[in-house]
Amino acid sequence: MVTILLQPSAKGSWRIRRSHITLFSDLPLGPAIKLASEIARDEYYRLGAIVCVQMMIPGSTVVLSSHPRIPATACRETNRPDALAA
Repeated sequence: MVTILLQPSAKGSWRIRRSHITLFSDLPLGPAIKLASEIARDEYYRLGAIVCVQMMIPGSTVVLSSHPRIPATACRETNRPDALAA
């Protein structure tokens, strides 16, 4: 499973990460969500693997979408926010 993660920055903007690599930074929230979803869809078609889009918020991680559609709990079970935050 691949996880695309939206993380807030200290400046109030958002960055998009895959694993420990920042793909995009300094994005407003709306465009960041849209771009993360597009990246997830493209990765799903390219790799054939399940791709989850998650957004980090203080104290939690919210599953925004997955490709293909799977229950949000499936994304949470395999990806701990503390492991992704580094």
